[in-house]
Amino acid sequence: MERCALDIQGPYPTSNKGMKYILVVGDYFTKFLQAIPLKCLETKYVATKLVNKFISLLGTPLELFSDRGSNFESTIFKEMCELLGIHKTRTTVGRPSSDGMIERANRVIQNMMTAFVDRNQRNWCEKLPLLVLAYNSSVHTSTGFSPSMMMFGREMNLPIDLAIGKPVDEKNKVHNKLCNRPRRDTDRYT
Repeated sequence: MERCALDIQGPYPTSNKGMKYILVVGDYFTKFLQAIPLKCLETKYVATKLVNKFISLLGTPLELFSDRGSNFESTIFKEMCELLGIHKTRTTVGRPSSDGMIERANRVIQNMMTAFVDRNQRNWCEKLPLLVLAYNSSVHTSTGFSPSMMMFGREMNLPIDLAIGKPVDEKNKVHNKLCNRPRRDTDRYT
């Protein structure tokens, strides 16, 4: 949460919940993503969603990096960053591609949505949380770990784990042996 990037995707077909856009926020180090559906691009609304759906869950990033979109360059957004102590940086003029991490994340989300959204394209808002879960629990090629492992120090429990159980790896076997061993009289606990 030292440096995070954000971007807005859309417009998409209006979802069943009235959403048209996605605010994508990603952490540079861990590659952890949050995708927040938006009804509109009004600056106060976007800033409120960022605070309520990202910062309130994961904490305040030290730096936010974005393109030069009017939402991110507005007085309201600058005041929000000042209030929270966030250093705001932006892409070079005419080069939004200089934020490669968030642009790649946008493409991945777009590809995932293309594969899972219904023909009428109105259910994308309902599918989005599970697609982000899949992204955050998959091994990222640049780190060799899943974003959730990098962010939280553990893998996420997934819906499939409820159905078939979690695989037991060597680390968990050692941890379970240490935690579940019988207590000896010589053990001292403080």
